[in-house]
Amino acid sequence: MGQTGEILKIDSRYPYVYETHLHTSQASACAKASGAQMARACFEAGYTGIMVTDHFFYGNNCIDRSLPWHEWVERFCAGYEDAKAEGDRIGLQVFFGWEANDNGTEFLIYGLDKEWLLTHPEIKDATIEEQYRMVNAAGGLVVHCHPYRDEPYIPAVRIFPDFTDAVEGVNATHASRKSKGHNNPDFDVRAREYAQRYGLPMTAGSDIHSTDLLFGGIACSKKLQDVHDYVRLLKSMRGVDRADYPYMLLDGNEVME
Repeated sequence: MGQTGEILKIDSRYPYVYETHLHTSQASACAKASGAQMARACFEAGYTGIMVTDHFFYGNNCIDRSLPWHEWVERFCAGYEDAKAEGDRIGLQVFFGWEANDNGTEFLIYGLDKEWLLTHPEIKDATIEEQYRMVNAAGGLVVHCHPYRDEPYIPAVRIFPDFTDAVEGVNATHASRKSKGHNNPDFDVRAREYAQRYGLPMTAGSDIHSTDLLFGGIACSKKLQDVHDYVRLLKSMRGVDRADYPYMLLDGNEVME
């Protein structure tokens, strides 16, 4: 399990817990553990599933950008595929996504797959508006993650309510008592205000980069069957009050020793 030996405290009303924002060392330069290691740690800590969202082409990615697109995508997906193989072995659901970067503004993309990436190389150079239209046309989801994080590597805080399906209203890196970076709960307060102002659904994740888990994510009343269930769930929450969500947003402090 995670390096601290902590496990999730499961609420019987929301027994299915998903980490929605997770990086692996196969594709994210800042990550410290492989997909298989991350999968095992999350499973042992009580998660039902994880969503692998490695940094994409212009983010903090560790794959040579000079490679042909096909080879780049194959290598990019290795962390997810490693996690998926381990998840299948131990009984953990593993879903695919990625974290796109546009000059410091980042989005989590869900609902598409490696085959889609292989046939859409233009996605790496898409504008934020183009990204939104391409992803949605293919049945995917765009989540603006940590929109109000204020750090030197982010030139400016920018919001794009017209090109965002949902907002990461809770990021455990900001909120968890265990976090060692970006720890400022006000970033999340402002993110939730943003979502509420525009009637955008909210989600939560840890932005985890190692097996020292932060225990963020969402706890659902029903088990997700696949990543498309997550896409449909989030899109159906547009304009819905947070109190009526069929899931909880976990801030990273929902654990027991």
